[in-house]
Amino acid sequence: MPDFAYIARDMNGQKVTGKISAATQRDVITQLSNQSLFPVEVVADAPASSFRSARRVRGQLMATTYTQLASLLRSGVPLLRSICVLRDQTSNLTLKQVLDDVHGRVQEGSTLAEAMARHPRVFNDMAVSMVRAGGEGGFLEDALERVAQFTEQQEDLKSRTMGALAYPIFLGTVGSSVVVGLVVFFVPKFASMFDRLRQRGELPAVTDWLLWTSDTIRSWGIVILVLAVVLAVMLRTRLQTEEGKRLRDLIKLRVPMLGGIFQNLAVARFCRVLGTLLHNGVPILKSLEISRQAAGNRILSEAIADASENISAGKSISGPLSESGHFPPTVVEMIAVAEESNTLETVLVNVADSLERQTARRLDLFVRLLEPIMLLVLAGVVLLVVIALLLPVIKMSSTI
Repeated sequence: MPDFAYIARDMNGQKVTGKISAATQRDVITQLSNQSLFPVEVVADAPASSFRSARRVRGQLMATTYTQLASLLRSGVPLLRSICVLRDQTSNLTLKQVLDDVHGRVQEGSTLAEAMARHPRVFNDMAVSMVRAGGEGGFLEDALERVAQFTEQQEDLKSRTMGALAYPIFLGTVGSSVVVGLVVFFVPKFASMFDRLRQRGELPAVTDWLLWTSDTIRSWGIVILVLAVVLAVMLRTRLQTEEGKRLRDLIKLRVPMLGGIFQNLAVARFCRVLGTLLHNGVPILKSLEISRQAAGNRILSEAIADASENISAGKSISGPLSESGHFPPTVVEMIAVAEESNTLETVLVNVADSLERQTARRLDLFVRLLEPIMLLVLAGVVLLVVIALLLPVIKMSSTI
C-alpha cells in the first residue's frame, strides 16, 4: 500500500504531522479520526528511497518465493537470513533488487509487511495485508503459505483463460487485418468504375458508404490513429485516479456476460481471505479490513466497510452485503446462516471454493461462445464488403 503524509490537529488544536500506509486517502482519514485527530491535509508521499520496482514479477515465481520463505521460517531460519537466501538464489534481477531492498528495510527495523508495501508492483495488497496480519497474529508462516496458494490459483486461472483466448485473439487479429486490407487497398480500385453510377444517383447506399470509409481511412488514417493513441493515454491517466479506479471497478461488475465472472472472483477472494483470517484467530474487524483490500474491487470494498460498521454496532455482516446489491443472494444467505450457527470461517472457505468452480465453468462457456461469435462477425463484415461491391456490378450488367 502507498504511504500518505498528513497534517492534522489534535483535540487541543496542536498541529500533528506524520505518515500512514493505507490503500486510499479515505482510509487515512478514517485512521486519523480513530486517533482523535482532525485531518487538515492528506497527500500521497513521495518515495523515501531511490529504488522502486518498475517491472512486475511473474505470479508463479512470486508463489514459489512465498512458499520457500514460509518453509525457511518454519524450519527455524531467522527472517533476515531467509530473505538473504531467497535473494541470492533467484535469477530474476527485479526480484533480486526487491528482496535486497526488503532485507535492508527489515534490518533497519521495519516490519516485513511495511517493507513489502514499498513495492506494490511486486507484492499486491492481498499479500501485504495477509503478511501484516500473520506478523501481528503470530502465524506468518501460515499466512505466507496462504498467499502462495492464492497466487497459484490466480495464475492458474489466468493461464487457462489466456490459453483459451489465444485462438479468438489470433482470429480477431487476422480477420481485422484482412478487412482493413480490403477496405484500404482493394475497394479503391472500384471507385472509378462506380463514378458513372454515382453521377446518375444510382449508386447503392451501402457501396457509397464503403467508398467513403475507404477514402477516409486512406486520407486520415494517420490522424485517426494518433487521436486514438492520445485518447487511450488520456483514458489510462484518468483510470489511475481514485475516482477512475472506482468507475472501472463499477463497469467491471456491470459489463454484460463478464460482470458476473468479475463479481464471483472478487467475492471468492474476499470469502477465502476472511475465512482464513478468522480460522487463525484474527479479530473480526481486523479480518474485514484485510479481506476488503484483498477483494480487489472498490465497490465491493465499500460494501464490506459498511459491514464493518455494522459489526462495531453489534449487528450482522450479511445486512449491508445484501443491501449493496453486489453480493450474490445465495452467498449472503449462507453468511447469515453461518453467523447464527457460529461456523462463519468454515462456510466462507466453502463459499469461495464453490464460487471459483462456478466461475471456471462460466469462463469456459464464455470462451466457447466467443469463437463462433467472432467468426460470424468477421464473416458478416466480409460479406458486407462483397455485397457492397457486387451490387453496382449487377446493376450495371442489368442496364447493359
